[in-house]
Amino acid sequence: MRRVYLIGIGGIGMSALARYYHHEGSVVAGYDKTPSRITAELEKEGIPIHFEDNLNQIPEIFKVEIEKSLVIYTPAVPSDMGELCWFREKGYRLIKRSLALGEVASSKRTLAVAGTHGKTSTSTLLAHIMTSSGKGCTAFLGGISKNYHTNLLLSKSEYLVAEADEFDRSFLQLWPDTAIITSTDADHLDIYTNHQNIKDAFNDFASQVKQGGDLIIKTTIELKGKLSDDVNVYRYSFNEGGDFCAENIISLDGGYFSFTLKYPKGKIENCKVGIPGWVNVENGIAAAAAALLNGVDEEKVRDALASFQGVERRFDIHINTPKISYIDDYAHHPKEITAAISSIREIFPGRRLTGIFQPHLYSRTRDFAEDFAKSLDMLDELLLMDIYPARELPIKGVTSETIFNKMELSNKRLVTKENILNSIDSIDPEILITFGAGDIDRFIEPIKELLKRKYNV
Repeated sequence: MRRVYLIGIGGIGMSALARYYHHEGSVVAGYDKTPSRITAELEKEGIPIHFEDNLNQIPEIFKVEIEKSLVIYTPAVPSDMGELCWFREKGYRLIKRSLALGEVASSKRTLAVAGTHGKTSTSTLLAHIMTSSGKGCTAFLGGISKNYHTNLLLSKSEYLVAEADEFDRSFLQLWPDTAIITSTDADHLDIYTNHQNIKDAFNDFASQVKQGGDLIIKTTIELKGKLSDDVNVYRYSFNEGGDFCAENIISLDGGYFSFTLKYPKGKIENCKVGIPGWVNVENGIAAAAAALLNGVDEEKVRDALASFQGVERRFDIHINTPKISYIDDYAHHPKEITAAISSIREIFPGRRLTGIFQPHLYSRTRDFAEDFAKSLDMLDELLLMDIYPARELPIKGVTSETIFNKMELSNKRLVTKENILNSIDSIDPEILITFGAGDIDRFIEPIKELLKRKYNV
């Protein structure tokens, strides 16, 4: 029986792999730095996890007949981590998460979604369309689907939907039959150094679409790489034309839209995406494009778009009353924050917007401080938390104040994890939104409870 050990098992991509191998009958165990809701769920599913970098806590079954064990690690783990070094020294087969996903995908008809933002919502939408239509798919998602309450869908279908992550050039381990590229904005400059290198990596990803496959890219993206022979290239947008786009757009209450989906073979009328925001219509068009090109019927595409419930931590509305609304969003890039705030302004016109932002990574804070300041200036009030370091060591002179001092907004303050709840309690927000990719999600439930008590919800 195969044995799979995962270092960083609590990550969203790693946990999906853990569930996949566990379902396939492998002995699965792992390490993570801190307990979380995901690690608790994995443990309930029968996967042992420990939270101390300690060789004695590695299950004994992984220490014998090492040729039967596969060790998968996330690139976020430091290279000098004790367990990682031990497995390397002992000669285990040791691979990154991206290669493991690439090996799983190699035997499937792969539909991959890439982009510096938009990929999680779009890939989850696509997986929902494929699943609810009856086509089926195995899906490795970068978030928890609210339709299925998991980041892994399992199916005997030939199709596999994968979120193709550009971090550490991970997506270059995938050779998709259909690929979507949602955005190629500057990000991960700690890896790529400059924006051109990011664009080059996306060009490389596009060139890996299989011969005869389909490439679906947003109209604003320029690709200059050489594609495989006979790759079909399609453009999509919300309302800027393209092969796949929305027409006859009608704005509805609550930030929803009714529209006609135009595509090369016709039009699908009376479409609506089940979650608000024009960005999600655009994501829905990209997902629908991939589904239609892979044989899903028009009517089933329309039904699936309407029944989509979204992704946890992606414009996730937790409380919505006339007195107080609370939204949580994973946004950690200036353009994501701008898009989220713009959507909120459309959905809740005239209401005062208070944001809580936890910057993610010292390098991203340094590289995009001015852009973060401009996007956060769109708020009426800001509580700015300390930087979440993730995989990084501190960078001298880079703190949350780097953003704070560049902002024009006067109603702003710096807060810590320790005083965040008291800070919220001391103000009277009309709409509260939490932003960030770090551990700000640990505060979602406490914030909900505080607001429910405060506003008698």
